[in-house]
Amino acid sequence: MKIWSKRIFTGLGILLLVGIAYAAFAPIPQDEVLPEEKWGAGSSSVEPAWTGLMRDFPATNETDANPTTPEKVELGRLLFFDPILSQNNDMSCASCHHPDMGFTDGNAQAIGADGVVLQRSSMSLWNVAYNTNFFWDGRAATLEEQMDTPLTSKDEMAGEPKDIEAELRAIPEYVDLFEKAFGSADAVTYDNVKLAISAFQRTLISNDSPFDRYASGDVNALTPAQRRGLALFRSAATRCFECHSAPTFADESFSVTGVPDLPGQPHDAGRQQVEPSSLDGAFKAPTLRNIALTAPYMHNGIFNTLEEVVDFYAKGGGRDAGFPNVDIHVAGFDMNEQEKADLVAFLYALTDESKLPEIPASVPSGLAVVQNLEPVQARQIVSEVNAEETEATAASAGEAKTLRVQKGQTIQSVMDQARPGDTIEVPYGIYYEHVIIDMSDIKFFGVPNEKGEWPVIDGKGTGSDGVIASGNNFEMAFFAVKNFTSNGVLVEGATGVYLHDMYIENTGVYGVYPVRCTDVLIERIEGTLMNDAAIYAGKSMNVVIRDTLTYGNVIGIELENTVNGEVYNNVAHDNTIGIFIDLLPQLPSKVSMYTKVYDNVMENNNGENFGKPGTAVSLIPPGTGMLILAADHVEVYNNTIRGNKTGGLAVFNLTIGFSEEEIDVGPNPEHTYAHDNIYENNGYDPDPFVKNMLGSGFDIIWDGTGVNNRFDEPNASTSFPPALPASTWPDPLYNLYWRLLNFVVGLVS
Repeated sequence: MKIWSKRIFTGLGILLLVGIAYAAFAPIPQDEVLPEEKWGAGSSSVEPAWTGLMRDFPATNETDANPTTPEKVELGRLLFFDPILSQNNDMSCASCHHPDMGFTDGNAQAIGADGVVLQRSSMSLWNVAYNTNFFWDGRAATLEEQMDTPLTSKDEMAGEPKDIEAELRAIPEYVDLFEKAFGSADAVTYDNVKLAISAFQRTLISNDSPFDRYASGDVNALTPAQRRGLALFRSAATRCFECHSAPTFADESFSVTGVPDLPGQPHDAGRQQVEPSSLDGAFKAPTLRNIALTAPYMHNGIFNTLEEVVDFYAKGGGRDAGFPNVDIHVAGFDMNEQEKADLVAFLYALTDESKLPEIPASVPSGLAVVQNLEPVQARQIVSEVNAEETEATAASAGEAKTLRVQKGQTIQSVMDQARPGDTIEVPYGIYYEHVIIDMSDIKFFGVPNEKGEWPVIDGKGTGSDGVIASGNNFEMAFFAVKNFTSNGVLVEGATGVYLHDMYIENTGVYGVYPVRCTDVLIERIEGTLMNDAAIYAGKSMNVVIRDTLTYGNVIGIELENTVNGEVYNNVAHDNTIGIFIDLLPQLPSKVSMYTKVYDNVMENNNGENFGKPGTAVSLIPPGTGMLILAADHVEVYNNTIRGNKTGGLAVFNLTIGFSEEEIDVGPNPEHTYAHDNIYENNGYDPDPFVKNMLGSGFDIIWDGTGVNNRFDEPNASTSFPPALPASTWPDPLYNLYWRLLNFVVGLVS
């Protein structure tokens, strides 16, 4: 009996040692490391350029297996219009993607074989060469793969590959065209049909619209209404640009807007039908290029006009009707009839059919092809709304000069006279307007009065954005910006942004707001009373924020989904949260990393959270000096963090505020290194959310997630967990502790 007991305990001991060894030396699961081309952060603006609105198009989706050639494109064009590919020889690709209707079919729901009404509307094929996934739900990864569904689905063209090949081989002209296109005999194959049509579709490029001409410097390419509409489009009020950014005006990710199902139709779960972990009702954001030609709108064609679409988003999309998980950027906005008309007018300025292919008079099969539709009412409306196209009227830059706003002039009227390289000076005064700056290489300076007071740009509490700029190498300084509903200063998509020496007060969501920018310097800004962040940089790259003062906001300073950030010598006090470094889901930028936060003071950030309900920021509990949410490679050192009632420094993963279905980025904070900070009197009266979860507040709170998070913090008197992994811990000890910690958390949660 004693021998068997010894053997049992010996065996158990060995198993325990093996388990400990595995826990210590087996790699900890970590988030996927994305290659740089998938980061999505920073500007895509072209330099040098007349305006900052010129953006580089992404690479096309052409593959080595299907290089584009003139012969292949011409073959693809004929096949695209030839009904021979359908089982009944009565439908072609052009039946659902007619060139005269923006390569859609004008129906709310596409019509398939034998008149079958399909679940969704036909998507436009314009600029499909830039897509990285296909269909409303993204179920195909390539154009060639996408071709299988319309060609062979029983409810669409219902073709059989072998039948398609047989019919084409019986037509000598097609045999000759295939052999020329593919350089070999026996080239008439179903796979080559897909290759040829895909090559043709990649030629459907729209990139010379009135907007494009305006972006390249043709100052008269947009009407005044369209310029106002462009400002609305990229404002933080509408946030259209979040999902429809230039140059494609599309987004390859999937979002829930809350489009209602058609009456009497079954619910459409969208992307969730392809990827069960996705959100119910998530769909791709299609391109807005040639949108004026592609009514009706949305995946089910529920809206007949662009005005209806704008009204839908103004109400907060499906959020207004209680639709769950509506995207954080679909928050609703106030808009009068003139503003709505201006926004729609801008959408008309995205129309360009200069590369519209010709419908063949006949095809080799001899079957009937679709006919041109004339007149097309949408085209007539476009021609009436858009500026008459004339020879480009881009002004020459000339020598750089200084323009000063004179008495009786508006800032905008002087700004409209500027050319790249100019400086615009604004004497002291109160200016009740908002300013749009598209030109690159502009300096925008206030001129103080004898008391040193800066000129004021004031929105009277009704204007959306104080300043909207898109120009590269933009500098703005010596202003007070007050009383707007969305932003004080918004800079979108620019390279080379310098914002300094300003006072921002009560400007809505953000004080200064560079988004999708590269090489940003923000310094000597004082910001207060914003319902999100006083100083914010998002989806950007190479950002420095220094020597600022923020107080009375929900967030003092925020770096969101940004790469290479440096935050130092700032004071953030009496906000809801002092400094926030975060990676949020459902955004074009999929990373937040390589940030240094040092020599800052974060104190008494105990203000109530007055963020707009339904937004991500409204979830933040008051009383936190600094929060790192899912960001990677963040170093925090030499800061003074004191008097924050819930916690000094908090490091969390995304599941604290988002459901797993919403998260499309790496959710864990990884490679955090906090060291040599001063902690005083933090966690003394924690917010109920934290108190219910942890029992009390702390100097440092770490939720135990993520690899290689280290804390060398001898000045911290309290922490959760009580033992924090230090830089001196060897990896096996970290791994063992991480697994034990997460096991315990799993047991009690």
